[in-house]
Amino acid sequence: MTIREQTEDIEKQILHPNASLSSKSRGRARPEKEDDLRTCFQRDRDRIIHSKAFRRLKHKTQVFLAPKGDHYRTRLTHVIEVSQIARTIARALRLNEDLVEAIALGHDLGHTPFGHAGEAILREINPGGFDHYKQSLRVVDFLEKNGQGLNLTYEVRDGIVKHSKGKGLIVSDSPKDKPATLEGQVVRISDIIAYVNHDLDDAIRAGVVRRAEVPREIIKVIGEAYSKRIDTMVRDVIKASSATSLTNIVMSEDISFVVYKLRDFLFERVYESEGIIREFNKAKDILKALYEYHLEHIDGVFKDIPPEKKLDRHRMVCDFIAGMTDSFAFMTYERLFLPEQWKVF
Repeated sequence: MTIREQTEDIEKQILHPNASLSSKSRGRARPEKEDDLRTCFQRDRDRIIHSKAFRRLKHKTQVFLAPKGDHYRTRLTHVIEVSQIARTIARALRLNEDLVEAIALGHDLGHTPFGHAGEAILREINPGGFDHYKQSLRVVDFLEKNGQGLNLTYEVRDGIVKHSKGKGLIVSDSPKDKPATLEGQVVRISDIIAYVNHDLDDAIRAGVVRRAEVPREIIKVIGEAYSKRIDTMVRDVIKASSATSLTNIVMSEDISFVVYKLRDFLFERVYESEGIIREFNKAKDILKALYEYHLEHIDGVFKDIPPEKKLDRHRMVCDFIAGMTDSFAFMTYERLFLPEQWKVF
């Protein structure tokens, strides 16, 4: 037996009957020879980690635009925190940890520069609209590897495109929103556990919110310390999901109520606060100007792309803008629209 086959055999012995087995994957769009060392989900994880889109996440906004402090979250640290939370839950429930990790690390590959401000402006000006979760799937299906994509398994792709909630339900019964695997459901719920806690942590660090302003009804149930809040939520998911005989990944009503309250508090005091919106509007102006410039100069900017691949000009520009980091967007805007200082020697 190869090492991969031994791993697949171990999965059959130790994972929950409802877990996703690597050996039972629904496969890839383009069939490939199996690796002798890694399972299909392990290969997907590695492909994501080694992708260009993954590396760019380190310079993409989570909440605070281009933060100068060393300890503010970026989109990269967010996906790592989601991965850690999701793996803890998956291991406790005897689910496929490799699948969970691959989905978690890949779920935000399509996020724009400047966080949700970038997503909002692209949704507004791009004729086809824009959603970061759909763009994440487009990144792994098509944009990576010069148009070849990463050719990931069905299970990872499904988990990526169905992770997002916005202001919607944490746990959804809609086939359109509900991941096909329990592992995908774990990532969906781990995403909100991660961001409501680390965004609150960053908001307090930035002075946008004072610790005493967090509603006591929230603190009373889940705790005040960052680690305590996460621990409470994670333990609740494990307990509540186990009570369903692992047919679904869920939260108890008491904890989910508090999570919704915390999310509402963050939208009111942080995401949609006057100061954040003011800075986000500046970011939107930058991306709108870049979009319009590249659309107008598409033949010059994308001169190396064959004409037959320039059929959807808006899609091409949207992909380019969405892939930018905050710093690259700032640098490009400065180069294109700000006068260069005259140097006299």
